[in-house]
Amino acid sequence: MSSAKETTFLKESAAKAFEPRHRKIINYNIDKYDDAVSRALPQFHHLENSKRKAHIIKWRVMENLDKLLPEFESNFLRRGGKVIWANDAAEARNEIGKILADAGAKTVVKSKSMTTEEIELNEFLTEKNIKAIETDLGEYIVQLLGQKPYHIVTPAMHLSLSDIQALFHQHFGTPPDATASALTLKARELLREQYTTADVGITGGNFLIADTGSVAITENEGNARLSTTFPKIHVAIVGIEKIIPSLNDLDLFWPLLSTHGTGQRLTVYNSIISGPRQENETDGPEEMYVVLLDNGRTDLLAQKDQRQGLYCIRCGACLNACPIYKNVGGHTYNTTYSGPIGSLITPHLRGMAEFKHLSYASSLCGKCSEVCPVKIDIHKMLLLNRRDAVGTHLVSKTERLAWKGFTYAITKRKLIDFFSGKTKNFVLRNFFRKAWGKHRQLPHIATKSFSQQWREQDK
Repeated sequence: MSSAKETTFLKESAAKAFEPRHRKIINYNIDKYDDAVSRALPQFHHLENSKRKAHIIKWRVMENLDKLLPEFESNFLRRGGKVIWANDAAEARNEIGKILADAGAKTVVKSKSMTTEEIELNEFLTEKNIKAIETDLGEYIVQLLGQKPYHIVTPAMHLSLSDIQALFHQHFGTPPDATASALTLKARELLREQYTTADVGITGGNFLIADTGSVAITENEGNARLSTTFPKIHVAIVGIEKIIPSLNDLDLFWPLLSTHGTGQRLTVYNSIISGPRQENETDGPEEMYVVLLDNGRTDLLAQKDQRQGLYCIRCGACLNACPIYKNVGGHTYNTTYSGPIGSLITPHLRGMAEFKHLSYASSLCGKCSEVCPVKIDIHKMLLLNRRDAVGTHLVSKTERLAWKGFTYAITKRKLIDFFSGKTKNFVLRNFFRKAWGKHRQLPHIATKSFSQQWREQDK
C-alpha cells in the first residue's frame, strides 16, 4: 500500500543518489562541517555527561509540559506580550493573518524558522498579497530559487559557489565570478532597507524559557536581531516542545546546539527576548506575539515509546551523519524536517499512512543516535515506527505474508539447511535481482551453511 509520497520519494532518491555533482557538493560541505565539529567538541570537559544531562532535562520537560507552558505564558504576559495557542498549521496561519490584517501589514521580514516552513507561511502570505522576505542568507538564496530549505540548519547546502554566483548575476547583475564575500555584501545591501520598512518581523525560537517567559534565538548573521528590532510588531512561531525550565539551562543547550549545528563554540548572536519594548528601553517592537504551535506534537507526545523525538533541538547533526541523507539529499524527503529526525517525527506530525516510508529510509547504522546532542535513540525510534506501520496494517497483505514466511523460515535451522546454497543463489538471482541487485552485486551464498560446515569440522 504505497502512498503517492512514497512513490515520489523512491523515484527522486534513486535519481539523486547517482547524481555525481550533487554527491560532490554535499560531501564537500559535510566534510567541512565534520572538520569544524571535531575541533569544537573538545570544549566539553565530558561530552557524554553533557548530553546525558540535556536528555534528562528534556525528559523532565515532556513529563511536565502541562505545567511549563502555562508558566511561560504567565511570565510572558506579565511583560506585555501576547500568546496564541495554535492546534494546527491552519489555525496558526489564520491567527497570524489576523495580526497582519489588523496592522495593515504589506511587508514582512523573516529570520530563519523551520516552524514557518512547517505551516507553509510564505505561501499563505503570498495569497494575502503580503510580501515576505527571508533575511537569512541561505533562506534568501533558496527563496530566490523558488525552493524549500535543503537542510534544517544550512538551507542552501546543496548549492556550490558557482550556483550562487549564477543566481545573483541573473537577479542582481553581480559579476559572474563574484567572490563569496562580494555576494554576501550584495545580499546585505539588498536586505538592509527591508528591515527598516517592514511592517512586521517574524521569527522562530530555539528555546522558550519558562521561568522568565522569554524566547531565545541563536544565529550567525544578526538578521534575527534586525527582524525583531526595527518592525513595530514581532511574531515568534515556536513549537511547544521547545520549552526549557530555566534561563540557567541555556549554558548547556546553547553550546550543545552551536557545536553540533555548525561546529562553533557558540554562535555569533544569541538573543533573549522577553516581550515588547518596555518603557525604559530604546528599541524593540511595540507588540510581540508568541504562537505556540502544536500541529501534531501532542500526538507524538502520546506515543510513550517515540516521544523522544520531541527532545530534538534542531541542530541537524543527524542529517550530516546519515549515509542515506548524504546520498539522497534533503529535498527528496518532501517534508519540512528531513534526515533521520525528520523520518522519526514526520509520520507522527503529518500521518503514518503517508509518511511511514521515511522510517525505512535508514541503514540503522546508529550514527544518528551517536551524534545526537540530547541522546535521542533515533534508529531505535525508526524501528518502532516500522512496528507501528505493520501493527496498524499500513503495509500490504503480500508484504505481511512475505515477512511472516521469512520469519518462520529463518528460525527453523533444518528448513534453511534443507535448501542447498545453489538453490538459494538461484532464488536470489531470479527473484531479487531487480529489487536488490540493480546497483550492487548480489551476495554469493556458500554451498553449505555455517552450521553444516561446523558439524562436519567438529564432529
